[in-house]
Amino acid sequence: MRRKPVVRAGLSALLVLGALSGAGGALSSAAAAPGSAAPASKAAAEPASASASAPSAGLVRALGEELGLTTDQTRQRLSQESAAMKLEPRATRAAGTSFGGSWFDADSGRLVVGVTSAKKATAVRAAGASTRMVAHSAAELDAAKARLDKKAAKKAAPAGVSSWSVDPRAGSVVIHVRRGTEHDAAVRAFIDDVKRSGPTPVPVIVEQATAQVPTTFAAGTVGGDPYYTGNVRCSIGFSVQGGFVTAGHCGQAGASVSGWDGSYIGAFQGSSFPGNDYAYVSVGSGWWTVPVVLGWGTVPDALVRGSVEAPIGASICRSGSTSHWHCGTVLAKNETVNYSQGAVYQMTKTNVCAEPGDSGGSFISGDQAQGVTSGGWGNCSSGGETWYQPVNEILSVYGLRLHTA
Repeated sequence: MRRKPVVRAGLSALLVLGALSGAGGALSSAAAAPGSAAPASKAAAEPASASASAPSAGLVRALGEELGLTTDQTRQRLSQESAAMKLEPRATRAAGTSFGGSWFDADSGRLVVGVTSAKKATAVRAAGASTRMVAHSAAELDAAKARLDKKAAKKAAPAGVSSWSVDPRAGSVVIHVRRGTEHDAAVRAFIDDVKRSGPTPVPVIVEQATAQVPTTFAAGTVGGDPYYTGNVRCSIGFSVQGGFVTAGHCGQAGASVSGWDGSYIGAFQGSSFPGNDYAYVSVGSGWWTVPVVLGWGTVPDALVRGSVEAPIGASICRSGSTSHWHCGTVLAKNETVNYSQGAVYQMTKTNVCAEPGDSGGSFISGDQAQGVTSGGWGNCSSGGETWYQPVNEILSVYGLRLHTA
C-alpha cells in the first residue's frame, strides 16, 4: 500500500524520487520550505564527491538480502564501492589514452582499470587502483560501438537483437540476442555485418538474452500514485533546482503533469525519446523540490548528496511508484537498447527488477544519484533487468543543477 503523505501534496509527490523512505517517517530538516521553486541553473553542476555518510540499517539489510551478503559484508562492500567511486576519475586520468575502461571487482573490493600500456599501468596502480592489461582502449571500443549505433540508426536492428554494449572486462562489443532468435536470418545478417565492418579489429561477442522483449515501464492511470501525464503514470526521478528529471517516454514537451492527488504540478519543459530517454519537468503551483528519495518503508528516506557515477560491478538500488525499492548491481554502461519505438543510446544496464509505472524513478548508489528508470524486461516476482538513463547527462543537456542536501 502506498505510504501516506508526510506533508501535503507538493512534498509528498516529489518524495517519489524513487528509492528511500520509512513508512510514516519524518522528513529531514534539509527539505526546502514551501513556495515557488528556484529557477534552474544555466550550467550543469560538477558532480559532487561521494560522501562518507554511514548507510542506514534498512539499506544494509535490503541490499544484503538482494546480494546474498551478511550485514558486515554489505557494510564493507558499500565502503569499498564508495572508495572506488572517488578513485575512478583520478585513475582514469592516470591511464590517459591507454585507458581501457574500469569496473568494481567485488571479490577484491577494488576498482580495476584496463590499460593498454605497461607504463601507464604503473601510474594507475600508484593512483590506488588495480590494473589489467587489455588489447583495446576504451576509445577503440566506444568507436566500434558507435559504428554499430550509426548502422542501426540507418536501418533498425532486428527485433531479435535486444541490446548491445561495450564490455571493458572482455575487451569487446557484446550483442545481446533474444533466446530463440539466434538462427533468424535477420539476426545472423546483422551480426555478420557488424563483425565485418570497421577498421579496428575489436572482438564482437554474442550473448543470449531473455526471450522477452525490452519495454519501457510506463503504465495506465492508477489512483494514488506519484505523477500523471494524460493517461500515463510514471515516477519522479530526482529533484533539480526548479523541478525534477524523469523518463522521456512519459511525456512530450509542453504536456502538463499532475501529482498523486490530482493537483497540477507543472509541465514537461523538455523531453527526448527514442534516441534518449530523459525529460525535465518544471515545478510550481505550491509544489517544491527536496533532495530526497523514497524507500517505501523498506529503507529510510535518503538525502541525495551528489551524482558521482558508480562503476560497473557496483551495487545499486532503484525505487518507483509500482514495485517500490529493489537493489542489484551495475552490469554494463553505454548500452544501446532496441525498444520497439526505436533505439536508445548510452544507457546503463542493471539486474534490478522494475514494473510498469516505475519509469522515470530513481537509481541511486549510496547517496549518489545515478539515473532515471527507462525500461527492461521481467518483473519483481520472477526477476529481470532494467536500464537507466544516467542523470549527469540529463543535467548537462538541460543545464540543470541537482538539488542536494
